[in-house]
Amino acid sequence: MKKKIVLIVSLIITIMIFAMGCGSKNNSQPQADPQETQKEETQKEETDKEEAKTEETQKEETDKKEESSEESAVASKDDMVEVEEVVEEWMVPIHADSLKEGTYPITVSSSSSMFKIESAELNVSGDEMTAVMTMGGKGYRYLFMGTGEEAVGASEDQYIPYVENSEGAHTYTVPVEALDEGVPCTAFSNKKEKWYDRTILFRSDSLPFEAFKDDLITTPAKLGLEDGEYMVEVSLNGGTGRTTVESPTKIVVNGDECIATITWSSPNYDYMVVEGEKYLPINTEGNSVYEIPIKVFDRAMPIIGDTVAMSEPHEIAYTLIFDSSTIK
Repeated sequence: MKKKIVLIVSLIITIMIFAMGCGSKNNSQPQADPQETQKEETQKEETDKEEAKTEETQKEETDKKEESSEESAVASKDDMVEVEEVVEEWMVPIHADSLKEGTYPITVSSSSSMFKIESAELNVSGDEMTAVMTMGGKGYRYLFMGTGEEAVGASEDQYIPYVENSEGAHTYTVPVEALDEGVPCTAFSNKKEKWYDRTILFRSDSLPFEAFKDDLITTPAKLGLEDGEYMVEVSLNGGTGRTTVESPTKIVVNGDECIATITWSSPNYDYMVVEGEKYLPINTEGNSVYEIPIKVFDRAMPIIGDTVAMSEPHEIAYTLIFDSSTIK
């Protein structure tokens, strides 16, 4: 019995010594150095910043590539011929509500000689207008009513494809917001595979007078002038801008007919054309003088003057505007 007690006590002492040894080992482990901990945290922060900076740089590079890709898809100014101004000072936008419904031939001006519209037909239906433009070439796959930059960001179903007519020419049907107003129109080149920005303008002065609603046209008859002679201010637009006409000029009213005397600043015009009818000069010496009918006041009236000042005679398109408020 005594031996058993001794053995039990020895076992307990052994266990206690072993437990104390383990505790001593645990307590002897070195404590973390605060400076080392701070250093590790700083390194982690710097690593996180570098990773964030790398992600930002990669995003910037991606954005630049995308911008560069968009820019390369749009022709620069250096890629294009000289831009011509299509809007004239006298022009005021004309919308569908000023026109009678119907289909009319219309002239379309272009800011680029490389984007030539040979002919066009304007369709007026209610408050909407569209035009079918027949091109002078086949170099463009699509049109887009807007800028090249806008076209790049648009979906393909917003592009206007060409339709080949019976004569093999390419035609495009485009919406028309207003006449006598510059409209951005970009064209996608088959050869260059780039969008080329243009400005086009549908000219109201090329429409027949019957296309306009009655309250928009001031005819001689509407002025109610008594028969006799008057003077009126007249301005000439078109051509190179160097030629002018004498103003004020004489007009003669006889019933519903109104005849204007047009004196050019040059002796080199051998005939004029008004609404398809040719008029010859009434003088043989000095600057060219004509008597022509006034079809409309206060709006551009299209005429043609044939000049012999060049190596060969040339017909030049002009417009005359007679200001009814100046009639005396």
